[in-house]
Amino acid sequence: MPSKSGFLDKLIARLDRLDPDSLQTHFLHLAGEKGLLETIFHSIQEGIVVLDGRSRIVYANRATEKLLGLNIDQAQGQAIGRYLREVEWDLVLDLDEKEWSRLMSREIEISYPEHRFLDFYVVPLSLVNRSEKGAVVILRDVTRERENQASTVESEKLQALTLLAAGVAHEIGNPLNSLNIHLQLMQRELRNVPSTERENMTELVDVAIQEVTRLDQIIHQFLRAVRPTQPQLEACDIHVLIQETVKILNQEIKNRGILIETEFEDNTPELSVDRGQIKQALFNVIKNAMEAMSEGGLLKIQTYSEGRFVAVAIQDNGSGIMPDELGSIFEAYQTTKTEGNGLGLMIVQRIIREHGGQIEVDSRPGEGTTFILYLPHETPRMRLLKAHRTEEQAIK
Repeated sequence: MPSKSGFLDKLIARLDRLDPDSLQTHFLHLAGEKGLLETIFHSIQEGIVVLDGRSRIVYANRATEKLLGLNIDQAQGQAIGRYLREVEWDLVLDLDEKEWSRLMSREIEISYPEHRFLDFYVVPLSLVNRSEKGAVVILRDVTRERENQASTVESEKLQALTLLAAGVAHEIGNPLNSLNIHLQLMQRELRNVPSTERENMTELVDVAIQEVTRLDQIIHQFLRAVRPTQPQLEACDIHVLIQETVKILNQEIKNRGILIETEFEDNTPELSVDRGQIKQALFNVIKNAMEAMSEGGLLKIQTYSEGRFVAVAIQDNGSGIMPDELGSIFEAYQTTKTEGNGLGLMIVQRIIREHGGQIEVDSRPGEGTTFILYLPHETPRMRLLKAHRTEEQAIK
C-alpha cells in the first residue's frame, strides 16, 4: 500500500493534465472501482487486513471485524500487534527471511471475542513491488476443521480400543477364570489342613483371589468404556439412585473420614434412564471426588432443575485439577492418581452422552472440583412423516 503522501502526489500530477469533464469521469470511475472492490472484500468470509509500513491498519473488511473483535473505523491507524500479539510484525515488514518463511502460513489460537483457531498468512507488498511498504494479512477461521479433526481422531482411538478390548477379553479373561476356579479349589482343600498351617496359607490364597477379582473388574471396566451398551430406560427417581450409590460406598466414606452433605430439590421430575448405568456414572464421580480428598473432607451432592435437565452437582474440597489437565480428564488412561486406570471419567462421559445429557467441570487447584451431570427429564420423541406418494402410486 503506497503512503498517503506518495499517492496524493501522483494523483495531483495526473489531475493537472485532465480537463473538467475528464476529471469528473475519472473520479466516477475511481469511485465505482473502489465501491466494487469494497463490496467484494466485505462479502468474503476470509478476513483481509492491509497494513502500512509501520504495521498500522489501513483497511480491514467485515470478516476481520468479526474474527478479531475490532471496530473497522476505530481500528484504522492502530497497530496490528494490538489484535495479533503473537507475530513480530517489524521483522515481517522488514522482510526478514527467517521470520517470513516461518510466518508464511501459520495457525494461531485466540480467545477474544470468542475462542477460535485462525489460519493466517502475510504477504509483504515489497514482494510485489520493492518500493511498496506494508503488507496484506489474510485470516481464515479453521475452528470447525479443528473440531472435526479432533472428532475423527477420537473416533479412531475408540475403534482401536474396541479392537484391543476384544483381544484383552479373550486372551486374559479365560486364564483369569481358570485361576479363580483353582484358587477356590485350594480354599476347599485347605479345610483339611491342620489349623497351625492353615491360617498362613489361607491368608495367601485370599490375597491371590482378591487380586484376581480386582484384575477381572479392571478388564470389565475397560470393556464397558470402549464397548457401550444401549441404555435400558426406565422411570427412576434420581435421589434414590444417589442414595443407593452412596450406600455402596458408605464403608469407604467412613474409613476416609469424609462428611457427606446432600441438598435435594423438592418435586424433581422422574428421569427415564438406565438405572445401572447412571449408578455407575455416579459411583465413578463420587469415588473420584473421595480420592481427591486425602485427609477427610466435605463431599456435597446437590440436585436442581435447569430447563429440560435435572442437574446433579458433586462437589469436593480436595486438591483440584490443574488448568492444563482439565482438557484431557475424559480421555482414556488420563489420571493424576497413583492408583486407578484413568477409565472412570471416560465411562461417565460415555454414559451421560448416551442419555442425551451433558457434563460440566469447574475446578480450582487447592480448593476443589465440582462435576455437574445434566440429565434430560424429557425423552426426545420422534415423529414419523408420511411418505410422499409417487405419481405411479397416485394413479393406482
